[in-house]
Amino acid sequence: MATIKQRGDSYKITVSCGYDLNGKQIRRHLTWTPEPGMTKRQLQKELDRQAVLFEEKCRNGQVLDGNMKFAEFAEKWFTDYAEKQLRPTTVAGYRQLIGRINAALGHMRMDRLQPHHIVSFYNNLAETGVREDCKQHCIVNIKELLRSRSLVQTKFAKQAGVSVATLNSINRGNNISAESAERIAAALALPVKELFAPAVAGKTLSGNTVLHYHKLLSTILTTAVRWQVITSNPCERVAPPKSDRKEAVYLDEEQAADLLAALDKESMQHQVIVKLLLFTGMRRGELCGLEWKDVDFERAVITVRRSSLYLPGKGIFEAETKNATSERCMKVSADVVTMLKAWRAEQSKQRLRMGDQWQTSDRLFTAWNGAPIRPDVITAWFHKFVTKNGLPPIHIHSLRHTNATLLIAAGTNLTTVAARLGHANSTTTSKIYAHAIKSADQAAAEVLQDILHPVKKQA
Repeated sequence: MATIKQRGDSYKITVSCGYDLNGKQIRRHLTWTPEPGMTKRQLQKELDRQAVLFEEKCRNGQVLDGNMKFAEFAEKWFTDYAEKQLRPTTVAGYRQLIGRINAALGHMRMDRLQPHHIVSFYNNLAETGVREDCKQHCIVNIKELLRSRSLVQTKFAKQAGVSVATLNSINRGNNISAESAERIAAALALPVKELFAPAVAGKTLSGNTVLHYHKLLSTILTTAVRWQVITSNPCERVAPPKSDRKEAVYLDEEQAADLLAALDKESMQHQVIVKLLLFTGMRRGELCGLEWKDVDFERAVITVRRSSLYLPGKGIFEAETKNATSERCMKVSADVVTMLKAWRAEQSKQRLRMGDQWQTSDRLFTAWNGAPIRPDVITAWFHKFVTKNGLPPIHIHSLRHTNATLLIAAGTNLTTVAARLGHANSTTTSKIYAHAIKSADQAAAEVLQDILHPVKKQA
């Protein structure tokens, strides 16, 4: 309900809009001045109308001003913009970042947020002890501690909310997550520091991670300027944090051959997954989203039309490709076509064996029952595969990097490589694969040397 107070010749209309993070009431204000010559009855009728209209706008979130706290505006940015315009996985990633930003800046009014506040936030992120994902190492004999308290391991694990495997892992001297360490300490009614210590002391957030916070904060504040909540974005007056430049992790020709040889011992589905990623350079989500109608066997062309993604609480879902250029057609070799034909025949046999248990879908790669496969399941399997076979420490995305690197090294022009990878432009490709371009440039220089100044044969 709006409240109205007269201030001289004008009226101040105030509406309550709930509470902020600190439990303080959020109020919105409007000053209304009546037209000259209005009768008392006309004035009261119009004043009531203005109060109702203003209250309705506040309820619908149509009233924004610099008095808003950052956390309040950020939540509105998520609901009104991010969740409607951005990919669900992007929003989920931003949701993980916003907690730290709100803890540092959420209580501040939008119009009072200054560059020095943002600099202090970045400096804090770069300090040790900020990371929340550091592993913890047990500094006591947990098995003896439980025995001294007459606690059975299985019952204690249930009480603490951890698995028995976690307790067994501690007994073997392995590190565990900070969250598990906190649960165990809480169940024993002891401070975490008496039971656990950080596995890697002094570990800080990477420069790239700090840069992610900067980009999110700047994006939110840019929207605030566009929505006329503030006049300028304070992030524009702050030097962005330095990122850690890392080269793409990839395999050379010999290492790629070793990987393919090691695949012979794996299931047919895993063989096809790895080879297709290696031969096409597709993203993991694009591979999981492939359907048989996307494969043109006659023309030897695969069309990338969608991504298959996974989020906890939402499950597996289908999304558009990463950008407009990510939807593309790729020519593949005769070997790839033969491999896919054999896999389609094998999948048909699996479908017949499963009978009614098979969940019908057109996906190339599925779970045991025909349901779409989770992308993270492929990642987990690939990590075990690499470790088991003593291959270089690569991840599933390294197959994409390997594809691009080998193409560039073989002399494929950058525009073609960018198109096959689904990059928006070749500039992106040149930045990621500068190492391969440099090597190819050196090879080109040597070729030119051989052409213009051939080595003279001795008589």
